Amino acid sequence: MASLKELISAQVSSLGGNANIPGDLKDKVLGGLSDSVLGSLTQTVTKPGGVDQIKDLVTGKVKAADSPVTALAGNIFDNDILKNLNLGAAGDKLKGLVPLAMGKLGGIIKDQDGDGDIDLDDLILMLKGGDGILGVAKGIIGSLFGKN
Repeated sequence: MASLKELISAQVSSLGGNANIPGDLKDKVLGGLSDSVLGSLTQTVTKPGGVDQIKDLVTGKVKAADSPVTALAGNIFDNDILKNLNLGAAGDKLKGLVPLAMGKLGGIIKDQDGDGDIDLDDLILMLKGGDGILGVAKGIIGSLFGKN
């Protein structure tokens, strides 16, 4: 199974073809966007009500543009990536990629037909620092052998 970072990067990279990103900065911008999305998710999952915010986002219950998870990703992207690249007006346009990237997160979640890459509950476990069922198993085995 692909890592969560790889799944997010794949979703973000699909946006790259439609964005007007300077060629020499494309990898930095898309990599930074992926990191911002993942950072937002991992920060949100630890907050009270954060799991529900993530579930609402990835299931489409809340539009990506209206989600506090997206707002956090936008702040991370702006402060950690765009400001460091000094893109000026182009950077303002690139901020529009954040809600698009967040909206694509639903594409990695398995639906009732089995389409998608990971189960929603496994996503939450991954964000909390586990690796889904593997992370739970490692935790159980570690506690049995006193390695937790």
